[in-house]
Amino acid sequence: MTTQLDFARVSFAADLAGHGDRPAILTDNFTLTYRDLARRVDALALRLGSQRRLVALAAANDVGSLVAYLAALVGGHPLILLPEDKPAALESLVAAYDPDVVLRPAKGETVFEERRPGTRHDLHPDLALLLSTSGSTGSPKLVRLSAANLQANAESIAEYLDIGPADRAATTLPMSYCYGLSVINSHLLRGAGLVLTDLSVVDPCFWELFRTGGATSFAAVPYTFELLERVGFAGMDLPCLRYVTQAGGRLAPERVQSYAELGRRKGWELFVMYGQTEATARMAYLPPALAAEHPGAIGVPVPGGAFRIEPVPGLEHGELVYTGPNVMLGYAETPEDLGAGRTVHELRTGDLARKHPAGVYEVVGRRSRFVKIVGLRVDLGQVERILADLGVEAASAGTDQGLVVAVEGSHDTQLLAKVLAQGIGLPRAALELHAVEHLPRLATGKVDYPAVLALSEPGPSKPGPDPAAGPDDVRRIFRDTLERPDIGDGDTFVSLGGDSLSYVATSVRLEQLLGHLPPDWHVTPVRNLEQHAGKKPAGKMRRFFAPLETSIVLRAVAIVLIVGTHVGLMKWPGMAHVLMAVAGYNFARFQLSGERLPRFRRQLTSVARVALPSMAFIGVAYLITDRYTLANVLLLNSVVGPEAVTTQWHFWFIEVLVYILLGMTALLAIPWADRAERRFPLLFPLAVTGVALLSRYDIVDPGIPHPSPTLWLFALGWAVARARTVIQRCAVSALPILTVPGYFFGDTHRELTLVGGILLLTWLPTIPLPRGLQRLAVLLASASLYAYLVHWLVYPLLEAISPALAVAASLAAGVAYWALCTRVMGLLSRGSWRSLRGRLKQP
Repeated sequence: MTTQLDFARVSFAADLAGHGDRPAILTDNFTLTYRDLARRVDALALRLGSQRRLVALAAANDVGSLVAYLAALVGGHPLILLPEDKPAALESLVAAYDPDVVLRPAKGETVFEERRPGTRHDLHPDLALLLSTSGSTGSPKLVRLSAANLQANAESIAEYLDIGPADRAATTLPMSYCYGLSVINSHLLRGAGLVLTDLSVVDPCFWELFRTGGATSFAAVPYTFELLERVGFAGMDLPCLRYVTQAGGRLAPERVQSYAELGRRKGWELFVMYGQTEATARMAYLPPALAAEHPGAIGVPVPGGAFRIEPVPGLEHGELVYTGPNVMLGYAETPEDLGAGRTVHELRTGDLARKHPAGVYEVVGRRSRFVKIVGLRVDLGQVERILADLGVEAASAGTDQGLVVAVEGSHDTQLLAKVLAQGIGLPRAALELHAVEHLPRLATGKVDYPAVLALSEPGPSKPGPDPAAGPDDVRRIFRDTLERPDIGDGDTFVSLGGDSLSYVATSVRLEQLLGHLPPDWHVTPVRNLEQHAGKKPAGKMRRFFAPLETSIVLRAVAIVLIVGTHVGLMKWPGMAHVLMAVAGYNFARFQLSGERLPRFRRQLTSVARVALPSMAFIGVAYLITDRYTLANVLLLNSVVGPEAVTTQWHFWFIEVLVYILLGMTALLAIPWADRAERRFPLLFPLAVTGVALLSRYDIVDPGIPHPSPTLWLFALGWAVARARTVIQRCAVSALPILTVPGYFFGDTHRELTLVGGILLLTWLPTIPLPRGLQRLAVLLASASLYAYLVHWLVYPLLEAISPALAVAASLAAGVAYWALCTRVMGLLSRGSWRSLRGRLKQP
């Protein structure tokens, strides 16, 4: 393990106080001097401790995030920097790298989550910062940057931009993005100011702050210039503006010329720049004086850097290779990589380039943006250039099976596809064009190419991977069961919005693919699940039996016994209460990950998936029978219904489940409760169980006339999911053994059923079933809620003929209603997702 003394110094962070009372941060509410900023940074650095630790920061463009970033650098703590608005990415990287401290912004302050007092990591002395590469936020592959990388790139940028103490930069880009971070670093280096904001350039308040803060520059990506045209930037009076920088993708040469000319008239300069996260930020810049003559060039290397062009066999142009003190140490893919030193000495950019006689470099293509379709090598960049020549803004993506192109605006896609197919010599059948309102983009403004590829929906006639094997099967399963086209390496079942309703089908298909399902597969990243593909364990037992999760088996068995008991085919009461514990168990597994607001939305969505199909069916039952009232339709019978047990109480389980889910969602929306649940994952549900037992023993009357109090069973199932060790399971197991007796007023059979179900859930992660029964069990478990609904209308029609037939028909009707609801929800989900993808995310 490393100590406080074993790290390199980042001068621009350590020397903040040297700039005295100059303004460091200007916001719409206050100004913070360098001296004050240094005090805040030192205070947080002291809290982080003298021993180097791995820190993760979910950063926003606010003071708390900036202080946390600088404190980590000052204290020598390697920092994983992520965007604040990507909780799934944070969850994924926390799971992959297990940081010692997690920092999150909250109302201008920093939430400090200390996960252990010291560190369990071997951290290389040079390591300072870990960033995701462009478009891969949440991927475990991170760029390892050293203190020397950060300092060198800040110095070179400050040199060619001639940044001085009087300069002030507006933060138009996220600080978690290497380009946005380089603006911060280079200005702090020179004692310049930061007009700190997360406002978009389309917001009038941004320009008001820009003027009142005396901002002299701002950074832009290509899409920013489209937004600038919408807000009339050319006509704005910005007396302090000294220069505009552009990076993050190629800006059309005509637009470079246009803005260079606009700057010449208005008295400011345009710096076109080129860089990658692997080079800390910047590798090249185009001197403003050359913008009009060479608008398509990336310019010359930054001070201290150098380019060479390495020939690529079979291609006209070579690959651009960069060397300089800002080249990364290398990549990290596991925690063990954090102890590695330099593994990269030059950066192969992946861009094809040429050097102009004037001495400037020009990127002409992307080496990796080639696909080979039906034997033809297709340059995706060329596809976009062909359409650009036709006046069509487009983004192209593809695989070796076909090409997918998104075109912005209303165009005749059939005609464009025909022209494009002829232009690149590709068969028309291998080409898809989709007209979208706006090209999908990442938060950085770059085109979101995975989203373009997701516009393609595989059809039966399209070639695709073999469904029997291969890592793509994991993604296909997630796409099918979760109705999500964008499955990334770091995504998990939970982060993609999976819940107990989609869990059954997903887990069984994965188990069939992998042979053995990891116990925590629902929070395991896709990349890790893919590594299990093709590694099926051998053995004769596996031929005839397959393990199925206990919660799934309990749901399948429960619905058969519930319906069979109601019909009179058998007598086995108590399974509905077992299902209440299973509901709490699944709530803990699927609804409690991520940040508070995203998981609040996910919890409400889960409630809706229970409530809406139920209300729809009960509404039909209300119209065609005289057994139910409007209170049933609105799921309010448990509150306003009669105390006498009548047909109006048929749906008590669903009503109470919805009440509990809403109550727990509301409770966890309270900040202190949210923090308590995260800090004490087992004690929290045990405390809820304790409170709920007050109603179990009639110490407190919940005010619900008929159903026996069941919140304690839900909370107990929640605790079962959180019990990890043998001691914890023993403690949780003692609760049903002690509290269930007497619950059913001496009905020992029912009480034993309830205790047995909870103990099975606690101690047996899976139950082996004959393979012939597994498919049936999965189907019944998936449809259990729906079968519970519909059996009240189905079995009375058939029980006089045959109780067995009545049970079978009820279960079949439940499966049919489940299939219908799943289909409807899938169509709605895909429709809303396409709509979202069609709209451009504004920065």
